[in-house]
Amino acid sequence: MRLRWVIFSITVLALVLVAAVVVVQKPERGEFCTVRVGGTFAHVDLEQGQWASLIAAIARGRELPPRAVSIAVATAFQESKIHNIDYGDRDSVGLFQQRPSQGWGTREQIMDPHYAIGRFYDALVEVDDFESMEITKAAQRVQRSAYPGAYAAHEDDARALASALTGFSPAAFTCQIQPGPTGNPQSVADDIETAFGTLSPSVGDSAVRIHLRGEGSDRRIRGWAIAHYAVANAKRLHVSRVTFDGRHWTAAQSPDGWQHASEAPSSSVTIYLN
Repeated sequence: MRLRWVIFSITVLALVLVAAVVVVQKPERGEFCTVRVGGTFAHVDLEQGQWASLIAAIARGRELPPRAVSIAVATAFQESKIHNIDYGDRDSVGLFQQRPSQGWGTREQIMDPHYAIGRFYDALVEVDDFESMEITKAAQRVQRSAYPGAYAAHEDDARALASALTGFSPAAFTCQIQPGPTGNPQSVADDIETAFGTLSPSVGDSAVRIHLRGEGSDRRIRGWAIAHYAVANAKRLHVSRVTFDGRHWTAAQSPDGWQHASEAPSSSVTIYLN
């Protein structure tokens, strides 16, 4: 009998200790990105946020309108869920499920998102009046999909992402991430210039500052496009803080999104890496 009580007591104590550990240990918060524009709220994973931001950055580098980004993001949503996948129908691969056999490039080229996005825009600008065309029709003219109506399901989310990531909706895009190791400022500067084109950033020991040319609303729009891109890629580039236009975002407090910060000027975007 006494042995039973000893075993029972040990079992109860073990359960109490396990319960205490469960209570004390906080589960790791999830990592994802969100965008809120008007009445539209979209939730995407980090890879989707990364590629959507690159789609927007390349469009800005080519001086394409936000409508082009909406079309491209809606297409990528439908074709790959905005993931750079290495499989698909027949020989389709990549963000847009482009096919080597249909002249989009080699498999290796298409698997490079910079190349794939560029090729998509090459085809889109050949579509007359794509800016005034319905998203589904413009996407179909580029893709020649067997299910053209499917693009419509992603229109609202694509428009919201395009508006934020091209800079027309300030502080509307944010990501929640776990803080990581310190990044490399030069790598961050090179990455952003590859995405947007020549920006001539100033690179310091622990930060990258991008001085914005131009005046007024255009400078502010460009700045928010860059700031949102930095947040969308913060996990990959090990960014700890981004400041611009009276706001800041930090990896450590990323669940809070963009916060007011009086020291953040509208003349430059600063990306910190520690």
